Amino acid sequence: MSQASPRNCRIAALQMVSGPCVEDNLAAAGRLVDEAVAQGAQLVVLPEYFPIIGAADADRVRAREAFGHGPVQDWLAATARRHGIWIFAGSIPLEASAPDKMRNSSLAFDPEGNCVARYDKIHLFGFQKGEERYDEAAFIEAGSQPAVVDTPFGRVALSICYDLRFPELYRALAPVDLILVPAAFTETTGRAHWEILLRARAIENQCYVLAVGQGGLHPNGRMTHGNSMVIDPWGEILDRKLKGPGVVIADLDHGRIAEIRESLPALAHRRL
Repeated sequence: MSQASPRNCRIAALQMVSGPCVEDNLAAAGRLVDEAVAQGAQLVVLPEYFPIIGAADADRVRAREAFGHGPVQDWLAATARRHGIWIFAGSIPLEASAPDKMRNSSLAFDPEGNCVARYDKIHLFGFQKGEERYDEAAFIEAGSQPAVVDTPFGRVALSICYDLRFPELYRALAPVDLILVPAAFTETTGRAHWEILLRARAIENQCYVLAVGQGGLHPNGRMTHGNSMVIDPWGEILDRKLKGPGVVIADLDHGRIAEIRESLPALAHRRL
């Protein structure tokens, strides 16, 4: 029996400015989910670290959950089930093998509230310029397995933030219909590279990209770039939000994907 063709759907990125209190962040996320669903969203994506951005990296490590249960995962399952939508939890802190580290993990929940996929961030961010310094390897245990989710709306590639700089990750999963990039990009690197990299990933993979950032000034004093956006397979930006909490929304159209891949069959022309 042939498999049914994937359906078009409305996809939404929920930009946040998370703080140190998990309960407050879940409440804020819930309001954004309600807003997106009211606009017809069937698939929503939350940003990296949506449940907590504390004063220090150790705050996230302390908030980690065992995979399969915990307040954040319970909330995600219940919210997906209540609205009957797909929810992709940009990232949450999960337990690692080392007691002083965490896994930075993206989870996918189907409309019945089942967690159907997990992706642990593979590429760990490191950056130093003047007094600005980040070293994710100091508190995160890296993942090793790429992940793709088959949904009624097509194949969805999972990634997190710094992964965006590594096109071979997405090539390993191609062809896909949608790439998700939940992030907490710094203002410095985001201003320089975020949009360019996102549009490149959409163009070279001839698919939609849904990028959802933390976007604004956090209680810990950190500024994140935001600029959440939906990009079509030609590299056109369909919707975006620069800073502050809000919903970015557009339609994923399989006719558009097919049209572009037929007129410019770059994926079929790959030699390596």
